[in-house]
Amino acid sequence: MTRTQKQPDRDEEPLGSSEKQSGRGTASAVQSVDRAVSVLEILARHGEAGVTEIADELDVHKSTAFRLLGVLENRGLVAQAKDRGKYYLGAGVLRLAGAAAVRLDISQEGVPVCRELADELGETVNIAVLDDDAAVNIMQARGTASVTAQNWLGRRTPLHATSSGKVLLAHMSPTLREGLLARSLPRFTERTITGSAALRGELEAVVEQGYGITIEELELGLTAVAVPVRAHDGKVIAALSVSGPVYRLNGDRLPEVAKRTVAAGADLSRRMGYGF
Repeated sequence: MTRTQKQPDRDEEPLGSSEKQSGRGTASAVQSVDRAVSVLEILARHGEAGVTEIADELDVHKSTAFRLLGVLENRGLVAQAKDRGKYYLGAGVLRLAGAAAVRLDISQEGVPVCRELADELGETVNIAVLDDDAAVNIMQARGTASVTAQNWLGRRTPLHATSSGKVLLAHMSPTLREGLLARSLPRFTERTITGSAALRGELEAVVEQGYGITIEELELGLTAVAVPVRAHDGKVIAALSVSGPVYRLNGDRLPEVAKRTVAAGADLSRRMGYGF
């Protein structure tokens, strides 16, 4: 029989039980998945494309391309500009990308950043994340000057009395923050801020200046500076801090330490996908 049109694509043919048993059904399913991914890549490359263009690039019938686009559109991965008939990547792609970005291991990504900062400043550097009503330190690097410093790794520390905690408090949802501030805040030293009004003012300063500071608020003789670490969508997912004794992190040196910590926090945020 002489043909003037393309043969029907394999995934357009009905599958009988014998084909399924022979593995042809599985092969067809894999081929469909591969084509669907190719559609997404085409749209990512061109910005938008019509059914005919996509079919030509895939070397399939328009009916196959249309069916693939329909499935992807139903899942929110592509959308159609009704006035032009063109398809483009949908919001569902952003959702998947966001999930992938969140899974980036901040501990792993933070190793070179913490190590460099600790070597440069000679102090202890930590990464802390929110753990219910506390900050827990998940990564630590020690500088040459902090060889006798205590180990903060794995410790849960109060949000209101630590620099990391203040950063996390300042950037959490207002509802959650107000719920935490409504509680009785324990005092650890005479410099611990326990009043909710005073703490709110402190948190506003954290957001405005881009970093938080605690001076002997958790322990006498201990000073710390922390900055936010952001995910791809700008959400603060952690705090990067530098801590050391008051006599080293004093008024003369603190501004420069804060500046360097802000830069390191920005570097780690970029590694986590922020700004791309």
